[in-house]
Amino acid sequence: MNRLVMNVAATLLALGQVVPLARAADESSPAGSNVPGAQFPRIHPDLSITFTLHAANASSIQVAGGDGLGNGPFVMKKDANDVWTVTTAPAVPGFHYYWFVLDGVPVNDPASETYFGYGKETSGIEVPEAGADFYAIRNVPHGEVREKTYSSKTTGAWRRALVYTPAGYDQHPNRRYPVLILQHGSGENETGWTRQGKAQFILDNLIAAGKARPMIVVMERGYAVRAPGQLKPDTLVRDLEETYGAFEDVVIHDLIPAIDESYRTIPDREHRAMAGLSMGGMQTLFVTLRHLDMFAYIGSFSGPILRPGNSDSPVATAMQGSFDTRTAFAGVFADPAAFNNRVKLLWLGVGSAEPEQFHTSIRGAVAALQTAGVRLTYFESSGTAHEWQTWRRDLNDFAPRLFR
Repeated sequence: MNRLVMNVAATLLALGQVVPLARAADESSPAGSNVPGAQFPRIHPDLSITFTLHAANASSIQVAGGDGLGNGPFVMKKDANDVWTVTTAPAVPGFHYYWFVLDGVPVNDPASETYFGYGKETSGIEVPEAGADFYAIRNVPHGEVREKTYSSKTTGAWRRALVYTPAGYDQHPNRRYPVLILQHGSGENETGWTRQGKAQFILDNLIAAGKARPMIVVMERGYAVRAPGQLKPDTLVRDLEETYGAFEDVVIHDLIPAIDESYRTIPDREHRAMAGLSMGGMQTLFVTLRHLDMFAYIGSFSGPILRPGNSDSPVATAMQGSFDTRTAFAGVFADPAAFNNRVKLLWLGVGSAEPEQFHTSIRGAVAALQTAGVRLTYFESSGTAHEWQTWRRDLNDFAPRLFR
């Protein structure tokens, strides 16, 4: 190794981006979510992951993160060069948040991109799934992700939505498009579906293959409180009705009019859908089932199905009792024939490896609805938990069913 290469390696090592070059000489490869030039984290053929961090003065470091990384946290060991290293067990394919715990303090990995999750910018790693290219960047026509800033009368503040416009949107100024409002989960924001979920590439690929109709996709921040109050950290659990009610007003009275005014939409219920993951799935059911005059397509991805009459604790509510189709959601399912006549698609999904409360809630509601005669589509993502690989698969199944 010549002196120039050694100097470059030493500089990058000091920045926490790589470990000595000799350690990278195996069949592993840098994660696609690494910052440019970073050689670690590295993913091995069996999907185990090696993490490193240069920290001369630390006394202990661990790697912690989502369930997809395995049974963490993982204790790192320091070598003679003050580089801390650990190799995990094989990870579940897909996207996973993670962070270091350095002497008890959570810190991000300077070698990885960060993503908004857990209510803050958090390191993330993309673990490839063999044969799964439906969210890859392919040589097909690509749409664009734009920003729409608009004023909300509900919150008394400016809000931002990200808007996917399909390939050819600018080239065909007389064409109008249906709209999907697509919501993130708790602790995430409007960037989640494009950064973690790769929704734009899923739609590009489906549309290019003729499997999905070209559509506009709107992604908003799923938190709102009516002016002049401020959202408190515990509001989502303590006051579900008020929190979702404020967001409902944002969607109905602020967001939809702003999008219809600024983009070439087809502004009617037959060409409007809403879907979301986890919290976003709960919000979708809360909003759409109260406004069937505005939505004909509904999708809940891993969204716990709440029983009526209790809005204090969404998790506890989802885990208790059975789903009563006569009273749930203010009786919207009480007349299955009428519901089927109005709603073109009700889509419910869950990952097979998700926690039991999700299965109990979602599968129980599906069984009750089907028994009552409500028409719906149920999808189960095999082998995935409450994570982005589940929701990528959900969108890939859901989008082709829209606006047909």
